[in-house]
Amino acid sequence: MGTYHTYLLNLIWTGNLGTGTETYRGYTRDHTISANCKPNLLASSDKAFRGNPERYNPEELLLAAVSSCHMLSYLHLCVVNKIVVVNYSDNPMGKMLESPDGSGRFEEICLYPTIIITDKTMIQRAIELHHEANKVCFIANSVNFPIRHFPTISSVE
Repeated sequence: MGTYHTYLLNLIWTGNLGTGTETYRGYTRDHTISANCKPNLLASSDKAFRGNPERYNPEELLLAAVSSCHMLSYLHLCVVNKIVVVNYSDNPMGKMLESPDGSGRFEEICLYPTIIITDKTMIQRAIELHHEANKVCFIANSVNFPIRHFPTISSVE
């Protein structure tokens, strides 16, 4: 049997302009996300859905969760496989399809990590570990769309 972990947040809608949701244009989509002793995260909907472009939207947060979880899983596997990573960055891209009825769903996320390791003889193994990281990533195991990986790996040597 597995171990359960519980995660809690506080989400507060801050977009009531005085008349609540009386009309579609009469409120903003702004809200604040917080968790115990952590900085507030200012969020809204995507600009395409009348959101505030200066705030994170749920689609970006999903993309960030996938990319972050993959990186953490990957770094763990690198330790296990004795691959020393000295730099990791990613520029993920998510593709969401909006349906005519206004609903939508992500069709895929592509990760483009750029990684620097210390031993050039380990580059091939470092590439292979992305597939394994996807298998153990908590978030990747929780979504119903493919996550693709296009790593660029080099060494300091």
